[in-house]
Amino acid sequence: MPRVMVCGSIATDHLMVFAKSFTDYLVPESLDRISLSFLADDLQIRRGGVGANICYGLGSLGADSILVGAVGADFAEYRRLLEERGVDTTAVRVSAERHTARFVCTTDCRENQIATFYAGAMTEAADIDLGLVVADCGAPDLVVVAADDPAAMVRHTRACRSLGVPVAADPSQQLARMAGADIRELVDGAAYLFGNEYEKELLCRSTGWSRDEVLERVGTWVTTLGAGGVRIEQAGRETLEIPAVPATVVDPTGGGDAFRAGFLAAWSWGFDLADAARVGCALAAEAIEALGGQGYELRPEQFVERFAGSYGADIARRLAGHLAPGAVPAATAEW
Repeated sequence: MPRVMVCGSIATDHLMVFAKSFTDYLVPESLDRISLSFLADDLQIRRGGVGANICYGLGSLGADSILVGAVGADFAEYRRLLEERGVDTTAVRVSAERHTARFVCTTDCRENQIATFYAGAMTEAADIDLGLVVADCGAPDLVVVAADDPAAMVRHTRACRSLGVPVAADPSQQLARMAGADIRELVDGAAYLFGNEYEKELLCRSTGWSRDEVLERVGTWVTTLGAGGVRIEQAGRETLEIPAVPATVVDPTGGGDAFRAGFLAAWSWGFDLADAARVGCALAAEAIEALGGQGYELRPEQFVERFAGSYGADIARRLAGHLAPGAVPAATAEW
């Protein structure tokens, strides 16, 4: 089975809730010297990071993945949980000086937020030599260059070109931080390009390329549209529109990462683009109905049954063949 290497951020989210409103405690005439402390009523600690979320999803579907990123010495428990999903973490760099990247956020009763992001060990991702990783772990069939330290994203892309390994470019959240020349380098020659609709417009503006010019430079452009599903574009071919799986949104965090995981897992199974997108949409629905990018627990039987309800029995039967034994629900075993 083809192996996917995922280069991307690894982080921990600390999310707190303040039952009142921040604004009730702000003194307008003293905003130049704020000193406040809020007593939080709830704390949720969630594992996250784009790279780790994608690998979690791949592992949930039984697909092989290699995670590449930088963390702190506090990563031990997180590593164990990923490895239990079958994720290969041997290429994760452990910083001797910095903690794993961390997002700390407090949300009040009006959904105002005060947050801090600590990049921490993520800044050392640029020190990872992908050539050495490939020498140790073996050449993957596809490398996903996802949101991470910008210098690392550029370095990994260049390494893949030197190694002759196909790239799936997924700059997403880092588009706003990166220079146009760096974004052009990430995108040019990519086998796949992932992003949402807003990121698509931002990418074109930042690179100075039109939609058609981007399509001339990438193999397949995959754009997620939230509840609208997914759009798949290739130069000279008809655009594919794949509907989403209906879902009740609990937390949209990590939905896009789960889509990529489902798409890439199906790609590794040999599914065509449309069916790969369908698997991605189904896994995204699981993710957004749970808290956090790794809050969902995939149950194969229910997953296949839900998938069949959205996309039909034929492809659901094929999906079931790649999941755990007994994945075909008893009620639909006679498809």
